[in-house]
Amino acid sequence: MSENSQLRRKWSNRVMLALSGCAAGLAIMILALILGYILFHGISFINIGFLTHAAKPVGEAGGGMRNEIIGTLILIGLASILAIPVGLMAGIFVSDFAGPKMAATVRFAADILAGVPSIVVGVFAYAILVRPMHSYSALSAGAALAIIMVPIIARTAEESLRLVPNSMREAALALGITRWRAVVGVVIPGALTGIVTGVMLSIARISGETAPLLLTALGSNFGFQGLTKPIGALPLQIYHYALSPYSDWQQQAWAGAFLLVLLVLGISILVRWISGRRHA
Repeated sequence: MSENSQLRRKWSNRVMLALSGCAAGLAIMILALILGYILFHGISFINIGFLTHAAKPVGEAGGGMRNEIIGTLILIGLASILAIPVGLMAGIFVSDFAGPKMAATVRFAADILAGVPSIVVGVFAYAILVRPMHSYSALSAGAALAIIMVPIIARTAEESLRLVPNSMREAALALGITRWRAVVGVVIPGALTGIVTGVMLSIARISGETAPLLLTALGSNFGFQGLTKPIGALPLQIYHYALSPYSDWQQQAWAGAFLLVLLVLGISILVRWISGRRHA
């Protein structure tokens, strides 16, 4: 009976390992297919003109996504300016100042916010910013993206700060400085690598978001005209071009998708490099 049980456990272990390996292989294969398909269709249309020229009307040859690339970078920067202080302060509060019940409540709220569909965030930003301002704008789009970033930054900042040894906090407090000075001068520098990793992950998360921008940024082919005016972005332009019946625009949609994948891939590689330095 004992030998049969041991044999059964061995076979169960082998079966589960095989299933896990197949699942991992399937996930890698799907990712490779997506990247390969985008690479095949998009790389041939990437050129200097695509990066440096603005979009042209239907029927005119050439054109690019210069304004949309700049718009994407502006929205990422604006969202980061709004989200990083809020997310970092929330993470500091939960890790170093909140009681157990309050910390659990904030964590639960952050997890719920992180799971809210991006289209719902877009509807919320439309209701509280676009309608009162009577205009689609870069500001409302940046605010919508910032809402998506905040819970990611807050949770990663909290986890990074909690990894800092309590002995460092106690040593700082023993010098007679206030708790806030100890957090700012000792704890945050000790967790800086993890905090930066969380920020980069949140930026990668919002780089390809389209749904919130449909309801906030609207899109524009005229470049950045101010925070209170509509603005173009790569995901929006890809969406509009992909749905168009014109082959030139569809080709540019593939090129834009390839560029967006490169952006997210670059951020992901940077995050892995920073994480590797953290654990080295």
